[in-house]
This record gives sequence, structure tokens and C-alpha cells, in this order.
Amino acid sequence: MANNHLKVIPLGGLGEIGKNITVFESDNDIIIVDCGVAFPEDAMLGIDAVIPDFTYLTENKDKVRAIFITHGHEDHIGGLPYLLRELNVPIYGTRFTIALIQKKLEETGQDRTADLQIVKQGEVVLIGDFAVEFIRTNHSIADAVAFAITTPAGLIVHTGDFKVDYTPIDGAPIDLMRLAELGESGVLMLMSDSTNAERKGFTMSESTVGQTFETIFARTHGRIIVATFSSNVHRVQQIIDIASKFGRKCVVCGRSMVNVIECAVETGYMKNTDDVLIDIEDMNNYPPEQIVIITTGSQGEPMSALTRMAISMHKQVDILPGDTVIISASPIPGNEKPIAKMIDELFRRGANVIYKALADVHVSGHACEEELKLIMTVTKPQFFFPVHGEFRHLIFHKNIALKMGIPEENIFIGENGAVIEFKDDEVIAEDTVTAGNVLVDGLGIGDVGTIVLRDRRHMSTDGVMTIAFAVDPVTKKIVAGPEIASRGFMYLAEAGDIVEKIRNISVDLFNQKDDALRLGDWNTKKNLIKDAVHQYIFETTRRNPIILPIILEEGKEQE
Repeated sequence: MANNHLKVIPLGGLGEIGKNITVFESDNDIIIVDCGVAFPEDAMLGIDAVIPDFTYLTENKDKVRAIFITHGHEDHIGGLPYLLRELNVPIYGTRFTIALIQKKLEETGQDRTADLQIVKQGEVVLIGDFAVEFIRTNHSIADAVAFAITTPAGLIVHTGDFKVDYTPIDGAPIDLMRLAELGESGVLMLMSDSTNAERKGFTMSESTVGQTFETIFARTHGRIIVATFSSNVHRVQQIIDIASKFGRKCVVCGRSMVNVIECAVETGYMKNTDDVLIDIEDMNNYPPEQIVIITTGSQGEPMSALTRMAISMHKQVDILPGDTVIISASPIPGNEKPIAKMIDELFRRGANVIYKALADVHVSGHACEEELKLIMTVTKPQFFFPVHGEFRHLIFHKNIALKMGIPEENIFIGENGAVIEFKDDEVIAEDTVTAGNVLVDGLGIGDVGTIVLRDRRHMSTDGVMTIAFAVDPVTKKIVAGPEIASRGFMYLAEAGDIVEKIRNISVDLFNQKDDALRLGDWNTKKNLIKDAVHQYIFETTRRNPIILPIILEEGKEQE
């Protein structure tokens, strides 16, 4: 091992799906690999996205030299608009990846200041103490790469998200030869995608989906609607090619699908579209048997195009009896119920729905056990660091590495913020840095925390009651009220006795004389009212709403 210093710091992507970001730090420089988002959990009410905590990077911004992106999925690029508000550094990626980043930054106006650098697969970027080589891989998006990172401590291979596809749609399989050459020259550490580590065997080739599509298209006489991930341009290309073969026109539906296809056509990653793609406004000029609709919504998202079609809320497309709907995706964990509900609605409207349980209409973009073994075999790493996955995925991947003969003491099961430090002849895994979730709610970044989420959950399950007084600013006596309002708790018009009791409790406590209370000490008064009303409501109804006393004095609201 080289007698030089390196820190590897994952700030996201460990013990979770999404939010992938890893820091590589020498004595002089920092480079970043990926910067993604995670989608909010069900309990994160009102939250739009979850991004990594960038505290460590902002504290060391003078050392940050560049960001390298493995591919253009949201869990690898979605955090860039937020990080670029703190750092002004170049972003390196392949052509299609940079095109998607450009689109994303245009939405926030940051594209005018961002330094976006296109790198071809096989090229090397020299920056500070690091050299980063782009190595071709296969994934469920075009132009995915792994990185061979030459560091002061040795060579690190970071696979990004990948699978081994010998018959990819673009004809360019993963560059196993280059990975093997790196293995012969010596790999200090392999950092490998763990998403499918618990699955045996191999991941099927993307081309097998095309064979299934062709069979379905051949036997289908009505309109065909295909829902898939917008980023999977190879799958969309197969749909377009097969539609053309059967004399059908394709309509694109869903904003993200339109944006990605535009990028793919502009950058040359999607071909033969001119005579096949038509505007959605022209769809009714063709009979149903000549139409294919390519849409978003494979995960049952509430506002996605397919979901709106399923509940007859889409402005331009209605599900018709005899339509064939192909859901070309697997449910992301947590999305099973909304997908099942959407499928039921599609069947209710007379559609024939085909999904993965019924046919091979989807394959994963992530490597299964045998492919993970193959990468370990060709790279021959001294140390192994499973990344990109929930904790069980990391453990499964560790067990695969043990089977492959990597010593247990050379395998790291990390957590976000945990530092792996190579220093002289030692490997130290003791230090930690700030890491975690930052919640994005509209334009607010990080201003919604645990307490706010707790209150949102409380209101969503138990409702809220307000008790409002108007008070004379001089005498401090009630001049109006209390007015009682309820949202999500009970219908007050049918709860006259309870409302009257709450009003009496509130007035009695407001007027209560207490030498210990200063005149106009509204906070204490409100707390007394809140506690007493809460106790009465719970004893009477066994419910637990949020109680909000409000006191208005001279037009100022005292909550």
C-alpha cells in the first residue's frame, strides 16, 4: 500500500435506496462521485425530496475540485441543483448524463453558471491529486459508467449502478476487458452496487424485454399503452422500433418522458423516431390499432399520466375498453399498494393489463449475485466496500465477497458519514463526519425538521381545533369569543354539548385570577386552556387533536 493519505466518505446511499454521494479526499483535494436525491417516505408528509447533508462539503469547499457523475438517474443527479448553490465546481459526465443534468439545471436557472464537461467512455480526467477514468458499463439508462479513480493511496474502482449485459440495445457491453486490466495492475478497493445482491443468478438482458413486447404487439388489435421509467431510453427505443414494425405511431405522454426523449433524440441516443413519433393532439387522426402511447406512471404516482388516465382525469387520454396497458417496471419498495390500486382501476375501465407477474415486460438494471462475483473476479480488490443499497443488501454483498475469498477484515460495511481512511500502512475506520437527511419542501431546504413532521402527522391522524379570543388591549378582558373551529377532528354542528363545554372551560380559565400570573401573560393562559381542553376532549371522545388557543389583541395574533 502506498504511504499516502486518502479518506473515502459516503454521505449518502448506504443503508438506503437513493441519495447516492461519495467523497474522496486527499491532503490537498476533494472530488465527489454522484449527488442524488431520495424520494420521501410515507411519514414525510408534504416533503418533495430528501437530499444529503452537505455540511462537510461546505466546511471544506476550498478543497473541492470537481463532481463526477456515473449516470443520469435522479438518485445520482437530483441533488446537484442544491449542492451547486454551495459549490462552484465543474461537473464531469458522459454526453447523455450531462444533457439530463443540463435539463435539470435549466429548471432552476443554474444552467447559465454551471460548468458541465462531457467525457467519453475510456477517457481520463486529471484533477488535483486524482485521475478518474470513465469505464463503459450497462444499466437501465444510456451512457452509464464506472470510475477507476487513481488516488494517493492506490486505485479504487467505483462501479456506479450496473449490470453485465452481453447483448445491450446499443450494442456496447460492459468493458470487462478494461476492468480486468485494472485488476492485473492492482486495485486497492472495489466499491460495488449492492441493489440486487440478494438475488441469485444473472440479470436478464434488456433485449429480452423487446422479445416480449414483440409477442404482445403481434397479438394485440387495439390501442397499446406502455408505462415505463422515462430514463430507460433503450426500452423506449425498443417500443418505438417494434411499433414501427407493426405499422403503429407512438405518442409520448408525461413531462419527464417528453424531456428525456427530447434529450435522447438531440444527443443521438434515440434514433428512427421521425416517422413514428406524433403529437398527442394528432392521436385521434389514427384508428386505435395504429396507436401506441408511451407514458410515465409505472409506479402509480398520484399525479402521473397513467394514474390520471386510470381515474379518468387525464385531459387528452381516456382508457377505453379493449386497450392493452403494459406496465414495464417493477414496483419500487413502498409503491406496491398504489400500483395495485391503479391496475384495478385500469381493469375496471375494460383494459387488458400486462405487468411483470404475467410476462417478462421488465428487467432490472442492477447486477445479481453471479455478476457481482464476476466483477470481484476480474478486479481482484485488496479491500471491498459494498455501496448503494439498504443494510440487508450490503450484508448480502459482504457475504458474496467472503465466498470470493476476500478476508472479512478487508470488507467495510459502512454508514453514511463514516470515514474509511488509508494512511501509510494502516486502514482506519473510526472517524465520522456530519451526514443525514435534509428535507426539501417547496422552496424550503432544511427548514422542515422532526418537530414539524410530527405535527403534520398529528394533524393528519387526529385533526386540529382552534379556540380564538378577541381581547381588549387595555382591560385585557374578553370582548368576543371564544370562536371554536375544527379541521379533521369532528363536525362541530353535531357536537353542541361538547363545544359548549369547551367554550365554558376556556372562558373560566381565561378569567381565572392568579397572583402568580402577570396581566396579559397570554402564553401561560393558552397553555392552561390547551391542557384542560385536551384532557376534556380525550376523556369524552378518546381522540387526541392538536389544540391551538389564539388570542387577538389590537389586531395582533398571539398564537
